[in-house]
Amino acid sequence: MVRVATTNKKRSMAADVWHRLKRNRMAMVGLVVLLILVFMAVFADVIADYDTKVIAQDIKNRLQGPSMAHWCGTDEFGRDIFARLVHGSRVSLVVGLISVSISLTIGGMLGAVAGYYGGKIDNIIMRIMDIFLAVPSILLAMTIVAALGTSLVNVMLAIGVSGVPQYARIVRASVMSIKDQEFVEASRAIGAKSPTTIFREILPNCLAPIIVQATLSVASAILSTASLSFIGLGVQPPSPEWGAMLSGGRGYLRDALHLTLFPGLAIVITILALNLLGDGLRDALDPRLKQ
Repeated sequence: MVRVATTNKKRSMAADVWHRLKRNRMAMVGLVVLLILVFMAVFADVIADYDTKVIAQDIKNRLQGPSMAHWCGTDEFGRDIFARLVHGSRVSLVVGLISVSISLTIGGMLGAVAGYYGGKIDNIIMRIMDIFLAVPSILLAMTIVAALGTSLVNVMLAIGVSGVPQYARIVRASVMSIKDQEFVEASRAIGAKSPTTIFREILPNCLAPIIVQATLSVASAILSTASLSFIGLGVQPPSPEWGAMLSGGRGYLRDALHLTLFPGLAIVITILALNLLGDGLRDALDPRLKQ
């Protein structure tokens, strides 16, 4: 009976959050844009063939403007820009999600341990996080990629590691505000071990700020990926990636503006959609805004 009541309560809370999120028009716009991007990423091979549209060069048709045959024009090698944008959405979303997962897993565990145990353990972990925070995240990512080599896996790892301190601080603060509440004390009283208490009782009640931060972090990760690719440390040609497409088109700004215009718009729209959804989730999950 207790489990059924708990499950019903969680469903009621989720429905309440969804109801408040639906009332935020800008958040819903962001959600719709993201769903379109996810659809494009999942069905990229159906929308545009990778071998014939994305990779294959057609020098005769290079630098063509937007037309019915090429909706966003062609690049300096005659490749269809729209097809590369579609396949580039898959790269950006995959890098964003996996890098955030790395940050959340490592940072969440460190923050939970620091917040729950406190004392010297907390001091050591947070001082290490402060050292990482003293270095700009994009500079830290550049250093890691430069040391490990340029590859998609290394880009995800670098961006993921650079985001660990933010999650460690957020989770630590949430754990410290919860660990002395009655349900946590009850878990300790029945003899539950510390890891069990942390993962079954405390962390599920810290999800609200983590979800909001994760949504905003995906936007930051996509922007970092584009930045690394722009300077040659990210996804390498001929793989389609929005930042690399920007880098390739910067030499044609006067003669073929569409080479940089459309990849730039893709980045801006995606980042804006994620930020709108993140802001909406923050408001929907804030108990002080319940009506």
